[in-house]
Amino acid sequence: MKQRLLFFIFSIFLFLETNAQCAMCRAVLESEEGQETAKGINDGIIYLMAIPYLLIGGIGFLIYKKFNKAKKS
Repeated sequence: MKQRLLFFIFSIFLFLETNAQCAMCRAVLESEEGQETAKGINDGIIYLMAIPYLLIGGIGFLIYKKFNKAKKS
């Protein structure tokens, strides 16, 4: 049991570095001098990541408001 617990803890905290880009994208982004394209790609990733969180947060807020209003009445 202790071995499983230690394995679980180490597998959570120790991880290998992974690359999520395809080989072509990485080669183009690493070869550019000014790194402007890389900055643009990173900004695009942030926008793509943020929008689902904002949508889920908005829906959660509306549900909270609806149920909170129902309890007051």
